[in-house]
Amino acid sequence: MNRLQGKRALITGGTSGIGLETARLFLAEGARVAVTGRTAESVAAAARELGSDLVTLASDAADSASQKELAAQVAQRFGGLDVLFVNAGVVDMRPIEQFDPDAFDRSIAINLKGPYFLIQALLPHFAKPASIVLNASVNAHIGMPNTSIYAATKAALLSLARTLSGELVSRGIRVNAVSPGPVATPLYSKLGFSEDQLKAVAASIQAQVPAGRFATPQEIASAVLFLASDESAFAVGTELLLDGGMSTI
Repeated sequence: MNRLQGKRALITGGTSGIGLETARLFLAEGARVAVTGRTAESVAAAARELGSDLVTLASDAADSASQKELAAQVAQRFGGLDVLFVNAGVVDMRPIEQFDPDAFDRSIAINLKGPYFLIQALLPHFAKPASIVLNASVNAHIGMPNTSIYAATKAALLSLARTLSGELVSRGIRVNAVSPGPVATPLYSKLGFSEDQLKAVAASIQAQVPAGRFATPQEIASAVLFLASDESAFAVGTELLLDGGMSTI
């Protein structure tokens, strides 16, 4: 229960789903943890659930200019950073003919541009060694209809895991990725579907998973813990694909 003892961790999008469960696990493993959320309400709810040991920071992942401010807040609270879990993201599912430039730019800003400039802003504050874990997706590997922009952003994160590893490993910073398949989180309820539509979408997705179910957020959090901890010290630029076999069919 001490795999992150004494380590300082930042989790973006840490107020629900995978991010919240990862924060819970990191705290249990001895880390000092800060999470970001987009609204004051979301960060307050996370603080109520996980307790006073959790540091909560309101931050919009889409605002690349504000990432320097977030990095400064983390440095002020912790003095440095050992672990970054880039988890904040958006899923915008629609056919290609329904995308407009604003929707395109929003997905790129939240899923790629904001995280990129957060990593850049945090560079002076990373410990040596340090671990960055990027939350990618099985959608980077499969041709699921209506996910063209989402899948492209997640494929870009996988590319960053490799290229930034080559660039940062000499500084003692490892960069790796987890790529979940479908996970039972509140994310799907944010897609704008009715309850009946959500059930149909969930059933359709589950039918594509050989394991026959969605993952739990705790299962993904456990993989993130491994990549964040010293147990994975030889993992550099790798991807843990956690999709219940979805990408094999």
